[in-house]
Amino acid sequence: MPFSTNSIRITVATLGISMLLASCASQPPKTVESGITVNQLLSDGPVPKEVIAAEKLDYERILAMNADMRSFNDEYVDPRSSRYLKLQQLLRAVISDGSFGLEYEERTRTAEGTFSARSGNCLSFTNMFIALARDADLDVRFQEVDVPPDWSLRGDTYVMSRHVNVHVYLAGSGEHVVDFNIDDFKSTYERRDISDERAYAHYFSNLGVEEMQSGRYPEAFVYLRQALEFDHEFAQGWSNLGSLYNRMGRMGHAEAAYLEALRIDPRMLLAMSNLSRLYAAAGDDERAAYYRERVRYHRNRNPYYRYFLARQAFLDRDYEQSIEHLEYAVRKKNWEDSFYFLMGLSYLQLGDESEARRWLEKAESVAADDALKRNYQSKIDLLLSSQPVD
Repeated sequence: MPFSTNSIRITVATLGISMLLASCASQPPKTVESGITVNQLLSDGPVPKEVIAAEKLDYERILAMNADMRSFNDEYVDPRSSRYLKLQQLLRAVISDGSFGLEYEERTRTAEGTFSARSGNCLSFTNMFIALARDADLDVRFQEVDVPPDWSLRGDTYVMSRHVNVHVYLAGSGEHVVDFNIDDFKSTYERRDISDERAYAHYFSNLGVEEMQSGRYPEAFVYLRQALEFDHEFAQGWSNLGSLYNRMGRMGHAEAAYLEALRIDPRMLLAMSNLSRLYAAAGDDERAAYYRERVRYHRNRNPYYRYFLARQAFLDRDYEQSIEHLEYAVRKKNWEDSFYFLMGLSYLQLGDESEARRWLEKAESVAADDALKRNYQSKIDLLLSSQPVD
């Protein structure tokens, strides 16, 4: 699908359920050390019969510019302009169908590959934009954003979406965010700049996941190892490596990789979920139950998961249950207009117009921008002029 604005959606597949992460006070059952070291995890995987082309593992190619890209900048970005105007010129050039045009494709590419193909996934587009922006003398950095987790299933694999966008520093003109999918970004979300090395880890991890999902395990191992060599503390990469070993039937190595992910991020419920499934398959009911309970406990305390459950309840016409989930969600995250809006809809379906109006107007008041506020006002007028729909 074509993009109309700028963003990055880094999709990382693993074999467990994605959820917001939290800690747990209880202690895990005593374990016996497997004896598998981190170095073994990075060396015991399969090696491709034909070595992956060296340029695919050359990190300098990720953000490299070619002659066509420089010509593009020369045509659309005036080097005499201020940095703010340069940013606007580059944005218009990239998102305009007449001058460039982008098509979404579930492929991870370098900046040059994305520019040539005019397609790729969100990480691909971000690589391209950062390369072009830096060539235009703009101060841009990769930025991770804590968007609500995405509970979606692809084939036999649950996926966790990590959102990354572009943070632009413009000196006197302040800071700006370039996001290829503005619907996935709100200024209230927590976000942080990440190093190019962490971005490279995302890139190679993406390639590894793509190879793993296609059944090419040796190639997947090479890419995942490369990701972890760039950022040894990349918990997401260790979890993906564990999933690869799990698919290959090497349970001890999978366990060690998941535990390494948890050493780095003790709140990574995705790794916990994978461990629970791993132990259950091995007949280790005690450890499976421990990690399963940690997943359930913290998932139910995640306001975004409760919103997910509220939507399901609403679709099932269980409006009281929907309200119960939403009451918890708004106590934890009181700036999410979508929580308030669904609360208003739930009360409207129960026939309580007064409460419905109160929650719908609350959604309007916390909306991030004027356009969204106007959109809410038009919805409120329309909804409250109608009767609840059975």
